[in-house]
Formats: sequence, C-alpha cells, structure tokens
Amino acid sequence: MRIALIMMFLTASAFAQDEPPVPAACGRQDTSFKVKLDESKHAIAQAEPGKARVYFIQDVGRVSCLGGCFKTKMGVNGTWVGANQRNSYFSISVEPGEHHMCANTGSVIALAHFTAEAGKVYHFRVRAFNTDQWIFDFAPIDSDQAEYLIASYPLSVSRPNP
Repeated sequence: MRIALIMMFLTASAFAQDEPPVPAACGRQDTSFKVKLDESKHAIAQAEPGKARVYFIQDVGRVSCLGGCFKTKMGVNGTWVGANQRNSYFSISVEPGEHHMCANTGSVIALAHFTAEAGKVYHFRVRAFNTDQWIFDFAPIDSDQAEYLIASYPLSVSRPNP
C-alpha cells in the first residue's frame, strides 16, 4: 500500500512538471474575451504623438466553421490587450521602448518582442496552418501586406469576460 501511494505521488509530480510556466509577456491565464467583428470599413490609424501604434492581425485563411472559430488573446508586457477571432485585426498605442508580446489560443502560446519608436507603426500577424502538423506563427510582417489584410478583414472589438 505504501509503495502504491509513493508511486501515485511521483506520477502526479511528474505530470505537474510537464506544463510549462506562462511567459511573463502573457496576462493571467483565467482571462477570456468576448469578441465581435465590425465589418464596416476603418481607416488605418497612425501613431499618436509620442507613441507607437501596433497592429495585431489574425490571418487564418479560408475558414469554414461554426461558433468561436480560432480566438487568440494578445498580450503586451504581461497584460492582455485584446483578442482576434477568425480573420480579423485590432491595434493599440504603446510607449516607446522594448515590448514583449504573447499570442495565446488557449492551447498554444507564441511570443515576440520589438523595440517601439515614437511615431512608427508596427504590424504583427498570427497564423495557424496544418501541413502534417499544426503550426502557429506570430511574427512581424511587411506594411504593404498588413495594409492589404487590414483592408480585407473586419476590425476585432473585444472586451474581457467578467
């Protein structure tokens, strides 16, 4: 009996170590977002004086699904700043300096960082695609490609669920 209890304890400890810690760039794991997609056309926002503008674009290609369909929370410096669903985008203003970002689907986390300069606009794209395995990519993209996607996709309007 004692050996069985020791084996159960060791097995539970091993499983507890399998889950990696949440990176500092992400927000609290228990935060979720309600997302609405605004299909109306929006002008591309420029940076506010003394700040930089960051666009988060989710580009999942042609998707045919019901319900939520691929929602990604976006975090900057440990705070969730919004979420995208399906093909969509949103933007935020940030102070100049180094920023650490997190994209979290709930099951996959991807990280990126950049140094913002006042007056500049930055574009980051989240993509997921399946070849022989699922690949989740979060990286900066060219401004021309970003402007094309922003013109093609709806604005994501998100708010944290209580």
